[in-house]
Amino acid sequence: MRIKSFFRLFITFAVLYSYQNSFGQTKVDNDYKSIFYIPEILIGKTLDANSFFPETKLQKNLFLSIGRYNFDKDKEWAARLNYPKTGISFGYTDFGNSVKVGHAYSILPFVEFSILKKRIKGLNLQIGFGASYMDTQYNATTNEFNKAITTKVNWSFRSFLYYDVFKSNKITDWRFGLGYLHHSNGHTRLPNQGLNSLAASVSAKIDTKSGETTNLEKPSFTSKSQNYLSFRFGIGQNVLSEKFNVKKEVFTISASAGKILNNTFKFGGGFYYRFYEHYYDYIKNNETLVDEQLPHFKDNPYGYATNFGLFATSELLLDHIGFEFDLGVNIYKPFYKIDWQLNQGYSYENANGETVEILGELDWYYEIKRTVSARMGLKYYLWTTNKAPKHNIFVGAHINANLGQADFTELSIGYVYRFNLKDSKL
Repeated sequence: MRIKSFFRLFITFAVLYSYQNSFGQTKVDNDYKSIFYIPEILIGKTLDANSFFPETKLQKNLFLSIGRYNFDKDKEWAARLNYPKTGISFGYTDFGNSVKVGHAYSILPFVEFSILKKRIKGLNLQIGFGASYMDTQYNATTNEFNKAITTKVNWSFRSFLYYDVFKSNKITDWRFGLGYLHHSNGHTRLPNQGLNSLAASVSAKIDTKSGETTNLEKPSFTSKSQNYLSFRFGIGQNVLSEKFNVKKEVFTISASAGKILNNTFKFGGGFYYRFYEHYYDYIKNNETLVDEQLPHFKDNPYGYATNFGLFATSELLLDHIGFEFDLGVNIYKPFYKIDWQLNQGYSYENANGETVEILGELDWYYEIKRTVSARMGLKYYLWTTNKAPKHNIFVGAHINANLGQADFTELSIGYVYRFNLKDSKL
């Protein structure tokens, strides 16, 4: 199955989970509101993705979010996180240039936290991570100056601060927001500079019920921890450079261990191994930079097309969903030297009509990006993590990066084993 099919399957899981979170029946305080809707209007600025990027006017967005409060006596993660709101957002974006930059249609599961509650009442942080369909892409002939987006299906991310300005009635909160939006394809086709935007919004949070939180009986949970072991297998896709711009696979294996605190916060460390099909084919075909600089790669193309390293992982467990961020160190990634030179270089035509290629410089920034790896994404667990199952299976969708630059998009399946619960003084 191709990665696009896996991607669609994962988004389906996310939508089903959000639907469950928004409309599922749970035992909550009947005097307190549970479901809410947020129609939202945003205006902002599409930032230039590259030199000579098409001129854009005011960016306009329409979003509709459907969510729920998580005041459930059985949801430990909700109590630990001071009862965040969860749900799903559906968005439409006009980037301010319909012909050259176009429009986006987005679906983003989100989580929203109250922050600085004791100092600033009504301040919230919302983070959403999902997918978008873009109706306009880069084209070397007809749209050569839009190097932001090259694929129809892309990753989407948004982060917004909201402030409750006033309440017009018992069920409607009017809010003002400031935030950031991002769209990119995760290095599955180049160029992929990504679309970044800054925006302000006005929205109304409309609750289906009204009531006072003061009457809510908040459950008390004891501090606890569990050790865990986890294994995952993944298949990703990326392209090597604009010259080698066909998607090929990246195969990954990983093992990790660590602690789950209070059935909500997961911390650990582990080891990863990857094999890049693009790297292997470049070596086997004896392409230019291998022939000129690293001919010994031909003696072991499989070995020099691999990458392994160590990583630290953190994850927020919200029922069936996990938000994960990993930071790692590449112990071995020999082909990245060629990868960097191809992608950081450029070409031009000289006075004789000959194409001259300039390779990327192996500077200090190259050393940092060769060394630091990162990984961010979502997991869907087959069994709810709220019940602390000893065995669990998950599917995941992640972006892997060299420092902050996308390396490949990955879909994975994995297994988690939890050891016995231990009461602890945290």
